[in-house]
Amino acid sequence: MERHIKWQSNGTQTQIVKPGTMRFLDFARLQLAKGEQYSASTGDREWALDIFSGTASVTVEGPDGAKKEFKQAGVRENVFAGPPAMIYMPPGSKYTITSVSEAFDAGLFSAASKAKTPATLVEGSDVVVNDAGRDNWRRKVYTGIGNNVKADRLIAGETLNPPGNWSSYPPHKHDRSNPPNEAVMEEIYFFRIRPSQGYGFIWTYTAPGDPEGFSTVFVVEDGDTVLLPKGYHPVVAAPGYELHYTWVLAGEERRYGAWSDDPRHAWVKGQ
Repeated sequence: MERHIKWQSNGTQTQIVKPGTMRFLDFARLQLAKGEQYSASTGDREWALDIFSGTASVTVEGPDGAKKEFKQAGVRENVFAGPPAMIYMPPGSKYTITSVSEAFDAGLFSAASKAKTPATLVEGSDVVVNDAGRDNWRRKVYTGIGNNVKADRLIAGETLNPPGNWSSYPPHKHDRSNPPNEAVMEEIYFFRIRPSQGYGFIWTYTAPGDPEGFSTVFVVEDGDTVLLPKGYHPVVAAPGYELHYTWVLAGEERRYGAWSDDPRHAWVKGQ
């Protein structure tokens, strides 16, 4: 599995993580001009539409034939301009996305699902905002699809690192079933950097004794995607550059916070 994917546009819809690459998740990026439409069906998967920038009219027809229309979804100019708007779409649905703004940019994430939850728009005060960490590991975390949406597998949000700061810190993982502390959930990170010529780093590494262990540092640039099938995954932004990433989880269980910190570094929480 290629775990670090560089951004290469293939037009309106770019499949970044193809179905079957990971156990649970896939990911595509959608870019539309004003008035342009994109239509598809969710099949046997539930979907999270994370609106990176722009505004769209989104119509979702559920498996029962009932339609929901979100006429003005998305308000921000870019991912650094505040909390996201996200739309949850259940399996067995048909949807159409029409750009209302001059340009529309979004991510489409999905996982196999048997959920019967109707399509839901999460925006504004419905997005959970958390100022996590402190000192140079302080960051802002937005949770769009969490306990507020009765999804089957998906949990989705965004993290914003100030220049030079760390996130996903202390390092944590979610690759072992150890209730109630840890659950098996894989994850995708999609990165944006401001200014766009900047960069950051992510260190992906497994716990000691893992028979399929690894330790790899990736330089992440604007538009990069990193796949996290397992292991710890701390992130740092280079000085002078804001770093943002959309994060989406799916796994054997669906429990936000079901992860374990690296015991060598967890002590920083008690300072």
